[in-house]
Amino acid sequence: MEVAPALRFHLPPPRRRPALTVPADPAVTVGHVVQALGVPLTEVGQLVLDDDPVDPAARAVGARLLVPAVPAPQPAPTSPPRFVLDVHLGSLARRLRLLGLDVAYARDAADDDLAATALAEDRVLLTRDRELLRRRALSVPPRHAAFVRATAVEPQTAEVLRRFAPPLAPWTRCLVCGGPLEATTKAELGELLPAGTRRTYDEFARCARCGRPFWRGAHSRGLEEAVRRAQEVLEEMPRVIGETAHDVQGDAAQQVPGEAAPGVP
Repeated sequence: MEVAPALRFHLPPPRRRPALTVPADPAVTVGHVVQALGVPLTEVGQLVLDDDPVDPAARAVGARLLVPAVPAPQPAPTSPPRFVLDVHLGSLARRLRLLGLDVAYARDAADDDLAATALAEDRVLLTRDRELLRRRALSVPPRHAAFVRATAVEPQTAEVLRRFAPPLAPWTRCLVCGGPLEATTKAELGELLPAGTRRTYDEFARCARCGRPFWRGAHSRGLEEAVRRAQEVLEEMPRVIGETAHDVQGDAAQQVPGEAAPGVP
């Protein structure tokens, strides 16, 4: 069994090597063999058993199983892709919303709720929980889940962008609830704005879903840099894909966009 370099971090440390010996067993499937070693099927491309492409449900009988990584950019259930994030990815949820992506997120969502939302709304569940990814319904094409390897928001964002290549629409969504932002006026916002903000700024937006007001405040420069870096990730994708194709095939064939009015969480 040969596992792609990009997937080997899922394996137990003693087994992180190019080739593994796994007993053939007609009683189990190749998908079971792969996941039993720690690799979620949501992360796996086309399995190849003895030079023939096989479904994960194929019986684990053969001499050589190739386990490639899922190719990028990966098709999502919808175009553009929509996401739902687990409770540990709140900062990533806000960053993806800054970039204009449709992201569902709730700090108290249970695993069952996350999986149900992904399937019912055709969203991709982003998570660091491998057990959650083992749910068969999430790995059946079109896949409704993906593992996030990084632990910090900047590399997490780059991971998602490289994997799904979503079109960006920065500054168009509320980072708190994900609703669309609509242009509004100082007069329409009235007392929602602090006096100093009314004197200093002239361009405002308001969330069509939760009503929160936004403006390009003191923190906007840092957020603009985050948007610029995200755009650069997508611009560099053709080069990155070209550099990694050989490895994959040869080895395994919390901020808001502006400032909300005081009292608004």
